[in-house]
Amino acid sequence: MKDRENCLKEINKMRKLQLEEVQPDMGSSFKILNPSLSTTFLWHLHPEYEIVYVESAGGPRHVGDHISRYEGSDLVFIGPNIPHLNFDYGVHTACKQVVIQMKENFLGEVFFNNPEIAAIKQLFKNACYGLSFYGDTKAKVAESLKKLQSLNRFDQLLSLLQIFQQLATSTEVQVLNSNPAGNKAFEKQQKRMSFIYRYVEENYHLKPDVNQLAEMANMTTPAFCRYFKKQTKQTFTDFLNQYRISQAKNLLLQDKTITETCYAIGFEQLSYFNKTFKKLTGENPSGFKKRHL
Repeated sequence: MKDRENCLKEINKMRKLQLEEVQPDMGSSFKILNPSLSTTFLWHLHPEYEIVYVESAGGPRHVGDHISRYEGSDLVFIGPNIPHLNFDYGVHTACKQVVIQMKENFLGEVFFNNPEIAAIKQLFKNACYGLSFYGDTKAKVAESLKKLQSLNRFDQLLSLLQIFQQLATSTEVQVLNSNPAGNKAFEKQQKRMSFIYRYVEENYHLKPDVNQLAEMANMTTPAFCRYFKKQTKQTFTDFLNQYRISQAKNLLLQDKTITETCYAIGFEQLSYFNKTFKKLTGENPSGFKKRHL
């Protein structure tokens, strides 16, 4: 019981760390990130534009109303205030990411008024739908993104402008949402999903009740289950277990014991925790901890 109480305190600390506050890198007008396995934001949004490149065996792509799966790698450009899942969510193998975040006016208020920037200006407008790039565009931009941090600040900015131009003139692009962020129907749908995700985030270590959640969402339980599976391509139980195991990884990477981790994320039996962890990750908790620590 004491182990469980101690770990619940750790969980509460972790929740506070999950809020994403974007600040430009010192001496730069934008921010470059390389999120690791221990960084989990889950369902979030922010007022900044964001380029995300991820390499992994595959994972979910949930941007706004769009839900699909990427295989091998993914390159997306997301506009402000579009809710999205972190792209390493549910990834069970090695994962490499490069994330660029910038405010709309990161180059000044009149930058987009220059005629030479017309294509990039349109790219930023289209980003409010969420954009995914593939083919040669993804491969070439990926190489440029990987080299960014090795450049000085001035060359980083030049390279970023070239990246924007490549994306702006590419035909290898998929628009992810039919409605832009800010559309009333879009916002209503995202508010409901945001509410559900928040409930899971705040209650996963307890005993989340799907009947209670359905009632809070003003739906019958069968209707809620159908809705949830349509939105996430998972049952609520599968989603809850996947979220719990994601949190388990974070605790194990903080060198918590397997028993502490088991109780902290809401499992009552160590054997069932070990079985679920191996089912979702392909290895047992001790193997995962040993490999990473």
